[in-house]
Amino acid sequence: MSQHKSLQGISGLVVKRNVLKRFERVEILKKRGQWKAGDRVSGLRKTKPDA
Repeated sequence: MSQHKSLQGISGLVVKRNVLKRFERVEILKKRGQWKAGDRVSGLRKTKPDA
């Protein structure tokens, strides 16, 4: 199945995603110091992707 042209960048698949996966959100929260080992993984606070 081919991909729609609006989703492809000049060099292929370069699309900024608005929704992060759980492990990506945990990594961002760790960098900010807002998540420690042993904290719950469900109900994470909202995060914006790093630019």
